[in-house]
Amino acid sequence: MATTRKKRPVSKKSSSRRPLWRTLFWLGVKLSLVGAAFLVVFGIYLDTKVRERFDGEKWQLPVMVYSRPLELYPGQRLSQEQMLRELKMLNYKAVRQPHQPGEYTVTTQGIDIIRRPFAFFDGADSARGLRLTFNGARLGAIQSLDNGRAMGFAQMDPVLLDRLNTEDREDRLLVRLSEVPDGLLVTLLTTEDRDFYQHGGVSPLAILRAMVANLLAGHTVQGGSTLTQQLAKNFFLSRERSMWRKLQEAYMAVIIDYRYSKDEILEAYLNEVYLGQNFSQGVYGFGLASYFYFGVPVNELDIDQMALLVGLVKGPSFYDPWRYPDRALTRRNLVLKLLSDQGSLTADEYQLASQQPLGVIPRGQMTYGRTPAFMSLLKREIQAQFGPDLLKQSGVKIFTSLDPIAQHAAEQAVQSGLDNIEKTLRKKNLEAAMIISDWHKGEIVAVVGGRDPRYAGFNRALDARRQIGSLVKPSVYLTGLSNGMTLATPLKDQPIRIRGQDGQLWTPQNYDRKFLQNVMLMNALADSRNVPTVNLGLQVGLDKVVDTLHKLGVQQSIQAYPSLVLGAIALSPLEVNQMYLPIANRGLTQPLAAIRAVVDGDGKVMYKQNAVAKQTVDAQASWLTLFAMTKTVSEGTARSLSARFPGLTMAGKTGTTNELRDSWFAGIDNNELVSVWVGRDDNTPAGLTGANGALQLFSGYMAQRGVNSLQLTLPEGIGWASFSRTSGSRVANDCPGSVSVPAKLATLGEPVSCAAQPQNVLDNWFNNFFN
Repeated sequence: MATTRKKRPVSKKSSSRRPLWRTLFWLGVKLSLVGAAFLVVFGIYLDTKVRERFDGEKWQLPVMVYSRPLELYPGQRLSQEQMLRELKMLNYKAVRQPHQPGEYTVTTQGIDIIRRPFAFFDGADSARGLRLTFNGARLGAIQSLDNGRAMGFAQMDPVLLDRLNTEDREDRLLVRLSEVPDGLLVTLLTTEDRDFYQHGGVSPLAILRAMVANLLAGHTVQGGSTLTQQLAKNFFLSRERSMWRKLQEAYMAVIIDYRYSKDEILEAYLNEVYLGQNFSQGVYGFGLASYFYFGVPVNELDIDQMALLVGLVKGPSFYDPWRYPDRALTRRNLVLKLLSDQGSLTADEYQLASQQPLGVIPRGQMTYGRTPAFMSLLKREIQAQFGPDLLKQSGVKIFTSLDPIAQHAAEQAVQSGLDNIEKTLRKKNLEAAMIISDWHKGEIVAVVGGRDPRYAGFNRALDARRQIGSLVKPSVYLTGLSNGMTLATPLKDQPIRIRGQDGQLWTPQNYDRKFLQNVMLMNALADSRNVPTVNLGLQVGLDKVVDTLHKLGVQQSIQAYPSLVLGAIALSPLEVNQMYLPIANRGLTQPLAAIRAVVDGDGKVMYKQNAVAKQTVDAQASWLTLFAMTKTVSEGTARSLSARFPGLTMAGKTGTTNELRDSWFAGIDNNELVSVWVGRDDNTPAGLTGANGALQLFSGYMAQRGVNSLQLTLPEGIGWASFSRTSGSRVANDCPGSVSVPAKLATLGEPVSCAAQPQNVLDNWFNNFFN
């Protein structure tokens, strides 16, 4: 019987076996699909991040704070030395022949300047050539360099005082691509990315070129990252060195290049690149770096300066020109050599540029930025006017009233004045404060908060409230002149005793411990006599004196004690300045301000100072008080000013407090009102009167600033009249022994004959008052 062979069972596994390559192929397909999906999803994520940053506000820009623009007109109080100081603060460049904005030259006739263009808050002004000639301490004439015509007015660009940042770590000054000179763009692209306008965000050619250069050098000398990759890294990524970060950087660079134009990318890079460290804040972008290292706008850079800034891209800390000048110089010259090799510089241009010194300004002096006392005042005004939100807005510009020429003169006067007082009078530990305002406009033009004007601590000009002594007296005399008295009214200068509410007797004394029996009102103020002032205050009523002080701008509560009229009231130098403003301005006043205008990031005016001065006290009485204060300078307690500035008219008032603790002076010329305090922080006696302390600082200020002689034109209703020295009655002009002074004509009546002068009216007043 035949037998059949059983078939061997075939295993399922062996029957379905595929070639390994096919398995790997399909695995690769699957992984590729997953990877592609991941790249698409990740790309969408990166694209969203890129668009959020690029399409929105890229940076939080600082608030820029500017000084007043220096106004130029023939006859202005401005010396050639002061003009040169202004140009130095503006970082104008001295050249043989000015051709570009920001350049000037000193000639035998004066100064030739090409003023920079500037967008003022009331409109933009283009660059302009000016020829200034001087006549001593005055500006003689202005002439256009373009057509030679005489000009009646011009103004300089303002000084950048400070930058208020809301960002804790970054600081930048935004520049548009159109504002960046071609030389800087060529230098940057030649050094960092020659193929920028050809590649798609990533440049394989640049990577290959960098690899070759690094292999030949034996170390890293060149990078392969494009500007777009650097921008992606700076905008979105950390500084971590890893393959994953480089892949993200490249991917984002491709997205950025696809989404945006080359010019948009280049402009963003110019403003984003890190170029140094200013204390706790990084310096970002070429716009700010130009100021940080050279103190000038980016469009005024020379080629050697451009080369240094571009060289810093590689390593701002390593090539820091202040710490490592040799490294910085070598790097700068390497960049210049690249320009020469590429044909962007001739051999002569390369030699000239490479021989220039680094030329960086002192670190931290990219702006005027050394006015902490004024900035403290400004920040308080910002808070009061706008609240905290203004400083959070990007790109805001604040135009202030600070006058750098006045500020410099004030700082010098305080420092040198205190040094001289301590040396000659053997005093120690003195401090001072000074406030200067333009009394016509109600603007603060300078603030000194202490002996060291750079110190940002306690601001004595704003916060040191000290008793003001005799500075209060003009308010007492103003009250009398507002209530029927004249400059010739006789006041009793005889011993007086006043019993206070506590039963204690007060016996005021004159500084010289003498009594003149009777003294004319004007002379009593000029000589700052205490007893006549007390008598005057009691005659007109202390409540009226308090009312006058409030009308003059004193806001605090005031007790109507007799000692008030001798200065038993504490004010700061700023409050003193505010109090004297109506006296300088014929009874008109307004709150002293430091802000002229505020412009938002789009160039629109958010705020403009338009305060209208209000009449708070009698205009004629204020003028008469000011006139009497000129006698303080010409023949009274401040007569040393008349000796130092002969032929010039100023008004002033000295102030001294008990035990010589505080020395004060308030001075007025035709433009400015200055309040000065000298004393000690611990309130121990300084040993100074108003005349040998604060007055000396005012005198030093006016010597540097220059005096604009006070013009006291008789206002309507005021005329010269003659008065009896004994009775104070109006008499005929030819009456023997009479005195002629300005007076309110409407209240005087007809003159009394010399033979019919009435009894001394003061006796009647006093008899009625004390009986």
